[in-house]
Amino acid sequence: MAEQHPHIDTLCLTAGWTPKNGEARQLPIYQSTTFKYESTEQMARLFDLAESGYFYSRLANPTCDAVAAKITKLEGGAAGLLTSSGQAANFFAVFNICNAGDHFIATNGIYGGTFNLFAVTLKKMGIDCTFVSLDATDEEIQAAFHPNTKLVFSETVTNPGCRVCDIERWAGFAHANGVPLVVDNTFPTPVNCRPIEWGADIVTHSTTKYLDGQGRCVGGCVIDSGKFDWSAHADKFPGLTQPDESYHGLVYTEAFGAAAYLVKIVAQLQRDFGCCQSPQNAFLLDNGIETLHLRMERHVHNARRIVDFLKNNPQVAWVNYAGDKDSQDYTLAQKYLPNGSCGVLCFGLKDKSRETAVRFLDALRLISIATHVADAKSCVLHPASHTHRQLSDEQLEAAGIPVDLIRLSIGIENADDLIADLEQAFQQL
Repeated sequence: MAEQHPHIDTLCLTAGWTPKNGEARQLPIYQSTTFKYESTEQMARLFDLAESGYFYSRLANPTCDAVAAKITKLEGGAAGLLTSSGQAANFFAVFNICNAGDHFIATNGIYGGTFNLFAVTLKKMGIDCTFVSLDATDEEIQAAFHPNTKLVFSETVTNPGCRVCDIERWAGFAHANGVPLVVDNTFPTPVNCRPIEWGADIVTHSTTKYLDGQGRCVGGCVIDSGKFDWSAHADKFPGLTQPDESYHGLVYTEAFGAAAYLVKIVAQLQRDFGCCQSPQNAFLLDNGIETLHLRMERHVHNARRIVDFLKNNPQVAWVNYAGDKDSQDYTLAQKYLPNGSCGVLCFGLKDKSRETAVRFLDALRLISIATHVADAKSCVLHPASHTHRQLSDEQLEAAGIPVDLIRLSIGIENADDLIADLEQAFQQL
């Protein structure tokens, strides 16, 4: 009889923590900075990475590891770790294999914080990023690769533009050039898309969003597929394939195989930068994931209702929602997101002025103006006035974010109440 693998709905509840006889059924919170050992030799082996275990929660904690293991299972990965935020996860994903003098490629239209991290902060560290349109031709994509290119980065569904990445296409270019594809899967979550199955090598999340689902705690995670052959491109990735003198000449690919990339993040970046998630936040995140499969279905249902309402409103110029039949990415959404994408959509008013967008947002009562997105309560944002206000109109257009774009994150309230709130706000214009 063939082995039966649990469905993702079941994994949301059961993966990560498997209690033994007499142990707590719920994931315990290991609220401790340190862990006791009987001998110096036992702890020394942990510091040498000769054994796995716990000695300081900045590097590893049982609660955090259990939740990371759950998300890894949901994504179909080989290894994972939690970080203090989604920004930290994306920073680690890039900095783990990029040094000063290196280069990487990112698709445009990505979240403003990530754009700034790549375009400004990493540049100060000597790491250059080329932004390429999701609609670029094959020739334009290939031209973006340089001898020192180390990875390609994209979002499954872009924030805030709601564009869909052709994961297979970008993975093909990345692999043809000997580098991994990193995909931020925050919006669809593994319930609606598993990028590793389409060729992605590393997956990141802002767990602050749908995975937690309640807006309770900031966090992130990095998941490694374990499929990219770092040794086949050893000259590109010396940090993984050559001795690490800070660990007595240990070579990560030789010592840890498919887990090499993740172990290096823990051993070097978590050690030195300290962007770890607290066990309390990890526990709350685990609670959120237990209902992820139920919430995503409701988010998608509500978003589709709102999309239909907006498309029929005479004051709305355009609507973009991944999966809507009128979306330019409809075919891609059918391929990668057959069960729907998420609750996030964007639209623009016929009056394109910033002032009118602000008046509309200020008139909403049930839907909150918030920098947050992708949780149980609906919220709204005008990027040109908020998250991307440091960019000029020309820079906004270049980033794939129109000046009139309003990002609407639909929660799990009653859809009729959300429509009523939107309707009264439109009436005030």
